[in-house]
Amino acid sequence: MAAVAGGAESCCCCAFSPGPAQCLAAAAADGRIRVWNTQSGSLRHEYVPSSHLSATCSCLSWAPPRRLRQEGPRKKKRRSEDEKGLEELDLLAIGTAVGSILLYSIVKGELQSKLGGGHDNKVNCVRWHQENECLYSCSDDKHIVEWSIPTGKVKCKWKAEKGSISCLCLSPDGKMLLSAGRGIKLWDLETKEVYRKFTGHATTVSSLVFATIRPPSDSQPFDGITGLYFLSGAMHDRLLNVWQVRSDGKDKNAVLSFTLTEEPIYVDLTSSGEREDPVKLAVVCRDGQLHLFEHILNGYCKKPLLPTCTVQIATSGKGTDTKPVPILAATFCTDRQSILIAYNSVLHPIIERVTLNTTESHICLVRDTQMTVAITTETAITKVKTPIITSGVKVLVPGIPGHNTSIKHTMSESRKDENKRRKDPENEQSIEERLCAMDIDVMKMRNKSGLPQTDSFAVLLVQGLESSDSSILNKVLQTKKDSLIKATIARLPVPAVVPLLQEITKRLQGHPYSAALMVKWLKAVFTLHASYLSTLPDLVPQLGVLYQLMESRVKTLQKLSRLHGKLFLLVTQVAASEKAQDISSVNQTAKLVYEEESSEEENSEDDLMADQESDENWEDDEEERMDDPKMRIEKEISEDSGEDMHTGNESEEE
Repeated sequence: MAAVAGGAESCCCCAFSPGPAQCLAAAAADGRIRVWNTQSGSLRHEYVPSSHLSATCSCLSWAPPRRLRQEGPRKKKRRSEDEKGLEELDLLAIGTAVGSILLYSIVKGELQSKLGGGHDNKVNCVRWHQENECLYSCSDDKHIVEWSIPTGKVKCKWKAEKGSISCLCLSPDGKMLLSAGRGIKLWDLETKEVYRKFTGHATTVSSLVFATIRPPSDSQPFDGITGLYFLSGAMHDRLLNVWQVRSDGKDKNAVLSFTLTEEPIYVDLTSSGEREDPVKLAVVCRDGQLHLFEHILNGYCKKPLLPTCTVQIATSGKGTDTKPVPILAATFCTDRQSILIAYNSVLHPIIERVTLNTTESHICLVRDTQMTVAITTETAITKVKTPIITSGVKVLVPGIPGHNTSIKHTMSESRKDENKRRKDPENEQSIEERLCAMDIDVMKMRNKSGLPQTDSFAVLLVQGLESSDSSILNKVLQTKKDSLIKATIARLPVPAVVPLLQEITKRLQGHPYSAALMVKWLKAVFTLHASYLSTLPDLVPQLGVLYQLMESRVKTLQKLSRLHGKLFLLVTQVAASEKAQDISSVNQTAKLVYEEESSEEENSEDDLMADQESDENWEDDEEERMDDPKMRIEKEISEDSGEDMHTGNESEEE
């Protein structure tokens, strides 16, 4: 019995096949599912779903071994026991992040069917029924779905929790089903009603597995479930709890706990079936350690139990060169004494059968993982063929742009060259001649204008990243042309992508001018090498600083936009006021003034002025007349007549 931890934080899944554990299925973060042979350690199948990047694998579950139907008449022929065992092991259920379930056939090497329409969210756990051809699955959509494998349709669907359901486990007789979110419920599969409830954990439950097949005592008739024990582990919880299904249903708390160093990611146990023999438990934690427990399940225990043995794997080396190797999964073999351990990485796990001495409390296994992976790679079957090269054939070999990559000679050619050198020591080239032959023709790398081409920029960039030479990096990274940047990134070797991103991250934290240039390089890297970056398992810790930097700047974008708007309004107002002051003042004297009424004083003054002007004019006219002779004669005549009139008046008076 084995339980694989699921949930939102599990980035990869591993599952040993039931029975003798002949295969190991592993799902990487990129959605690829690989099936490895546990005996030889070779890759047997690799399945890439059509939507492996968007609908990644969230859980795995092997179907119980079954007899395969023969299609059409077949001739009788001998088969080895290994082939028979592998033929019985057929289906692998793959839960996806979009709610669908894929059934992959190991025998046919292809996708057999796709179960859809049952869940609206990520599938967290899938469990097969031992006898009936049905499948149970749970999801974040709060529902449990019962599937019919022959028809590929939903048989039954019911709501089990108020929140998401993270884990399932079937009882040994197949009549009861355990489901867990944070609390744990035991369901009757016939009526689809809750049979028992348990307290559960403070966090999301990640693993469930039944610990016993029979109750520890025969005091009461066995109904298939009462008296059985089961284990549960949760995320961020260092205790593996043991629960017992009791007839009264009053005791809802755990009866026993096992102490771990981290949360469990893979749990496997074995028991002999006899009540006096202890149950052996193997738990793989998230920190890469394997803990082994032995205990007789017989009622309540107050103190948490410590592991009888802890297993770790490390690389060979001295001092700081020694590095721990994480253990991915572990399962007991059929003899119950040896353990099958899968360690290293999900992309290329190393599977080893180990017999441990449990009397020692701590065991550290020293393994050279690089040598083991290299040996398995060399012994693997390859379909690459080396062509026959003649003197008149020019071969283009992949390599760093701008460098002349040499073609590796075959073993016979290298031996002939060594024999020639031994026979003719005088014809051997000097060091100077060898250096001249290895020299790169720089003039060929320059065009007519004398400017370096894009391939030389790629070479300089790789050299600067490898040597951490700031002068070379400044020369390349200060380029402003978008076309030159894109061409350089396109010719950049894949191993230099992550160091380039780290260098760009350092420069983004510097001067704003250099940060603006680095954004162009960052955009080109993400555009051209996104597919490679998505395949890296440790990309998040490597680019954590860049992500935090981008997030902090995005948060301040809104505030900076508001500040920019206010400053823009202030600047425009100041410019408008200065422009108004520069305009020359307008002459505001009136050309015409109209007055409706005037005062009496003003009228009198005007009359006096007019009289004075008339008197003066009259005197002037009189002087002019006196000067005239005619006017003088008329004046004299008038004076004489006046005298006569005067004398006449006097006589009358007398």
